[in-house]
Amino acid sequence: MKNLFYMLACVSVIFLSACSSQNKKEKDDAQALMQDSLKAAGPQRMQVSDIKATFKYQGKEYQSSVLRRPDESLPIVKNEQGEKFVDNRITLRLTCGGKQIVDKVFTKESFTSLVDAKFMQYAILEGLVYDQTTPQGIIYAASVCYPQSDLYVPIRLTITSDGKISMAREEFMEDYQPDSVD
Repeated sequence: MKNLFYMLACVSVIFLSACSSQNKKEKDDAQALMQDSLKAAGPQRMQVSDIKATFKYQGKEYQSSVLRRPDESLPIVKNEQGEKFVDNRITLRLTCGGKQIVDKVFTKESFTSLVDAKFMQYAILEGLVYDQTTPQGIIYAASVCYPQSDLYVPIRLTITSDGKISMAREEFMEDYQPDSVD
């Protein structure tokens, strides 16, 4: 009888421990879910990217690195739905034969002379990519856009062999061919 009582007591303790462990696990899971939803409610960020390219210009080999990072120190951008976005900071490094040609950091503010102030208020710096070389210089394409939309302002950066940068707003993409009217 004592053995039966002892055995029932042990089973009860194990059962109660399992129940309290289950409750603790459920509480931990609920707490983790709450933390995830709090993070999701915070500002959205683009992924960090580091794009490297090697190309020839005027008979010399150039190496390009474009590093995009979300930057919490920049003002948060809010869209019309109230969603918040972290803006980006992009570093362009261009070298030739081990010599630094360009080492410049861009934010969307770098393009204020080319982009309307009202558009800029709701936009982020989305990207900067190597495009091509031309007799005028090394061409990069930049875009300032409304987050998570197709609305953007394309910008063309031209870099000379001595590192001078000029910028112009692109009105149409090169591949764009408007319908001809007869």
